[in-house]
Amino acid sequence: MPRSLRMLVPDRACAYHIISRTALDGLPFDPRDKDELVRLIKWLSRVYFVDVLGYCIMGNHFHILVVVHPDLSATDAEIRRRFVVRYGPKRVFPESEMARLKSKWCNLSEYVKEVKQSFSRAFNERRDRRGTLWGDRFKSVIVENGGALLNCLAYIDLNPVRAGIVKRPEDYRWCSLGYHAQTGNREDFLSDDFGLVEFGVTSSEERLTRYREYVYHAGAVEKEGTAKIERGILEMEEKGGFRMGQVRRLGYRAKCFSDSGVIGSQGFVAGMLHYFKERIPNKRKRVPLEVSGFEGIYTMKRLSRA
Repeated sequence: MPRSLRMLVPDRACAYHIISRTALDGLPFDPRDKDELVRLIKWLSRVYFVDVLGYCIMGNHFHILVVVHPDLSATDAEIRRRFVVRYGPKRVFPESEMARLKSKWCNLSEYVKEVKQSFSRAFNERRDRRGTLWGDRFKSVIVENGGALLNCLAYIDLNPVRAGIVKRPEDYRWCSLGYHAQTGNREDFLSDDFGLVEFGVTSSEERLTRYREYVYHAGAVEKEGTAKIERGILEMEEKGGFRMGQVRRLGYRAKCFSDSGVIGSQGFVAGMLHYFKERIPNKRKRVPLEVSGFEGIYTMKRLSRA
């Protein structure tokens, strides 16, 4: 049976909902796998001309909602800058490859392919395994700006709630609302559009509030075979105007005090990184990460098992 045509819109910015599932049985992705997949989505979104609006990494599949920009927006200077992000400052830029890189880095299929292949290598290396990780090719749905995009993003963020994993989407570390709540959208990784710019909501803070209101009401709707947001939680959010206040934000970010491997001043964490460097199997250079909302506090994630 022939494969269906991949519907892409190369001549203007367009939003796509991406879904991809593993070929393995059960729920093979553990927390370290999910962290790695988020890292790759984040890093490669700085290479490719995509804006990540939302994502959710589940135990056997992932969702990403991205806007892909056409190659007309890729200037020569920007391609050179992103080449350094991708390959590092020591590698000489191949001028003859300029046109190819413009085409590649503005292509949805190339972006998802690199995310999945990079993750497969890391997943297999950690487990000393070979073979296929992903099932059929990824699915992509073109999403219209505005109401359709808002609904799609809410559907993605509600995945862990519907699966009965958490009571609130912000409690799940590997979804976009969790990232907004727990990191304050560190490094502006995620777009703050939420599908609400089309409705004239110009303040990013107000868009987050309006989006949370929509998600909580949508998540409280009964759906057969799935969990929902409890009525009491919805009522608490209604009383607070669905605003992610400072106390709530600090509450989510305070998880670093139990989830981190090391926490303290930048110098202290850097010293611990140096002390443990021989025991860190990851080849990437680690640096202390500042905890958003706690001035002068830095963290290092727990070490993976050797």
